[in-house]
Amino acid sequence: MAALLFCSFCVLLLLPNSAITYQNITRLCNTRSVVTVNGKFPGPRLVAREGDRVIVKVVNHVSYNITIHWHGIRQLTSGWADGPAYVTQCPIQNGQSYNYNFTITGQRGTLLWHAHISWLRSSVYGAIIILPKHNESYPFQKPYEEIPILFGEWFNVDPEAIIAQALQTGAGPNVSDAYTINGLPGPLYNCSSKDTFKLKVKPGKTYLLRLINAALNDELFFSIATTLSPSSKLMPFMLSLLTLIHSSSPQAKPLTFSSKPSLLFLMQSFSCLLGLTSLELETLTTRPLPLFLNTSPSNSSKKLPLFKPTLPPFNATGFVANFTRKFRSLANAKFPANVPQTVDRNFLFTVGLGTNPCPANNTCQGPTNTTKFAASVNNISFALPTVALLQSYFFGKSNSVFTADFPQNPPVPFNYTGTPPNNTMVSNGTKALILRFNTSVQLVLQGTSILGAESHPLHLHGFNFFVVGQGFGNYDPNKDPAKFNLVDPIERTQLGFQLEVGLPFAS
Repeated sequence: MAALLFCSFCVLLLLPNSAITYQNITRLCNTRSVVTVNGKFPGPRLVAREGDRVIVKVVNHVSYNITIHWHGIRQLTSGWADGPAYVTQCPIQNGQSYNYNFTITGQRGTLLWHAHISWLRSSVYGAIIILPKHNESYPFQKPYEEIPILFGEWFNVDPEAIIAQALQTGAGPNVSDAYTINGLPGPLYNCSSKDTFKLKVKPGKTYLLRLINAALNDELFFSIATTLSPSSKLMPFMLSLLTLIHSSSPQAKPLTFSSKPSLLFLMQSFSCLLGLTSLELETLTTRPLPLFLNTSPSNSSKKLPLFKPTLPPFNATGFVANFTRKFRSLANAKFPANVPQTVDRNFLFTVGLGTNPCPANNTCQGPTNTTKFAASVNNISFALPTVALLQSYFFGKSNSVFTADFPQNPPVPFNYTGTPPNNTMVSNGTKALILRFNTSVQLVLQGTSILGAESHPLHLHGFNFFVVGQGFGNYDPNKDPAKFNLVDPIERTQLGFQLEVGLPFAS
C-alpha cells in the first residue's frame, strides 16, 4: 500500500492516491451513498515512523468540496498541510487534487485523519499509526498484536442534510442512528447481528488496542465487560491488566486498571454528554456500542450469556475530572516534559453557547423562535471566510479576510458558571490572534453555563500543549496557578471540555 524510498537522512513515505468517492454502504438495513476514501468505511490506515516525511495526494471525485486534516500531527513549517477548510487551505473541489506534505517530528503513537469541512468527517476518517524510529521501541512491553479500534457513528440519512438543516433553523442537529466500532454497529442494534467487529485473542498474550474516537461531537466512555459460562469447558483465561499507555501521540505514564477472569468480553461505549433537549439525551443513553473479544478456541461464544459492561453514570463530570487528573507525562531523559517556566502571552477564553437573531421572515428553533443557537469564544462566533486565512496572510491580503483583534479576555466579565446574563447575543466575525514563533502561551479555558451544558473536545491544530491544571467553577488567577503541575503534566493535542467546568492549561 505504500512505497518507501530510503535516503541518507530520511524516509519518504509516498501513499497511493486517496480518492474521495461515493460508496453504497448498508447499516441497520438502510443503504445509502456514503462519501469515503478509496471506497472504505472507515478509511485506510496511515502507518509511518517517527521522522518520516509523508506525502498524500487527495483526488476529489464527489460533488462536495473536501479537505483532510491530520489530527494531532505537529505541523512545523508545514501549515499548508494541516487541512482545515478556509483556514490553512481552500477546499479541494470536484475533479481537483491536493498534495499533503509533512514530516512527523517527535511523535509516536495513535492519531487520526478526517475530513475537515462540514460534517463529511462522519464517514471520511481513519487511523494514523506512528511507529518508533528503526532500532527504537515504545517505553512498554512489545505487544503480541496491535488493533486499531475506531469509534464512529452511522446516520440513516445524509449527515450533510442534517447539519444544513441545523444551520438554517438554528436548532441542535439531530443525533446519529448508531454508534459504531470500526464502522460496524454491533448486535444490540436492529438488523445488525452480522455487523459486529469481532477480535480473536489468545490467552497469555498482550494486545495493544489503539482507541480512536472519530465520533462527530461526542466524548465517549469506554469499558470492557466480562461474562463466564458456568458450564463452559473452555480454557481458563485471565484478562490480567488493562493499562493506558498513552493519550494522543506523546508518551504518558501508564495507568493500570483492575483485572477480571473471563472467556468472552464485550466492549462498549456511550456518550459522556451531548444535546440540548431531553429527547436527544434520552436517545443517546439508549444507544449501545458493542464489540466482542473472543478467547474461545472454537465458535462456541454463541452459547455464552451477554453482559453489558460497567460504565460511569451519564453526565459524570466528577468521574471525568478525577480520571483525567491522573494523566502524567513520562518526564524522563528520553521523553522529557519541557514545560515552559515563563509565559510570554496570557489569555483567558470563555467558551459557551449564545444566540444569534433569526433572519427576517424566518422562524427559527433556537432557545426561542426568533433566535438561533451560536457557539462562541470570548463572545465571538467564528464567521467562515471565503479565502483561506493562511493564504491571505501569506500573500499580504489579510485585511480583507480577517482582523487581528480577537479579544485576549472576555469583553464583559461575569459569573461564568453562575446565573447566566440576560443578554445572550454573541458577535460574529473572522478574528485572529497572531503570535510570533516560539512564543510561550498560557491559555485558560473557562466554561460557561449561559444556555445549559454542552460537552465538546477542543483541539489545537499543528502543535502540542501541556495540561497543567483543571478545576470546577470560575478560574481564580490569584489562587489557581499555585496548583499547576509544571513537573510532569500530560502533553496533548486535544482535551475534552465540559462547558460548565473551568479547565486552565498552558502550552
